[in-house]
Amino acid sequence: MKRKRIVKNSIVRLLLRVVKLILIFFVGASLFGVLLFKFINPPFTWLMIERGFERKHAGKDWKIDKDWKDFDEISDNMKRAAVAAEDQLFLEHHGFDFHAIEKAINKNMHSKKLMGGSTITQQTAKNVFLWQGRSLLRKGLEAWFTVLIEAFWSKERIMEVYLNVIEMGDGIYGAEAAAQAYFHKSASNLTQRQAAAIASIFPSPLKWSATKPSKYVRHRQFLIRKNMRRLGPLSF
Repeated sequence: MKRKRIVKNSIVRLLLRVVKLILIFFVGASLFGVLLFKFINPPFTWLMIERGFERKHAGKDWKIDKDWKDFDEISDNMKRAAVAAEDQLFLEHHGFDFHAIEKAINKNMHSKKLMGGSTITQQTAKNVFLWQGRSLLRKGLEAWFTVLIEAFWSKERIMEVYLNVIEMGDGIYGAEAAAQAYFHKSASNLTQRQAAAIASIFPSPLKWSATKPSKYVRHRQFLIRKNMRRLGPLSF
């Protein structure tokens, strides 16, 4: 009996040690990744790879259309449109908009259509470091990376990465690729209306069109332009 207890305690200690090592490795690896991408541009995201395989499975060519542009090479209109559309308190919060999260939870309790409450920082964390989905594990990891990003990156860097990696169409990622695909111009030259058109499809870029919008998307564009005018200057 005593021997069984000793063996059991040894197994428990071993498991705890393994869990401890896994946690230490995870924390170290996540810190390294966040610090690395503070200075180095992410070469790809898991979503880009996933979408590429989805296209191949559908009989289409592999396509990852992206062209990284530095923060100052992206039109202020595009930055304002992103904030107006996705996260109007972006420059004020520290990664989480708890009012928006509470509002999303309340709405989701009474609706079959899920509403998100993610900030631009949360979306950046998800796009750069994680996979798609709504599991508790993924949301927990998203919160962890959001805290790290807000701690180590500037708001300027968060916006720069966000506008270079998010999906903006079928095989189209980032503001530059979207500007070229939809308006045949650089992201640095986007007008207010064009930037709002691109931002209007952020929630569902594979279903909605920036240049051939439905009535609902046109209304979103109108609201985004209205919010852009109301925002005032953005001080990154």
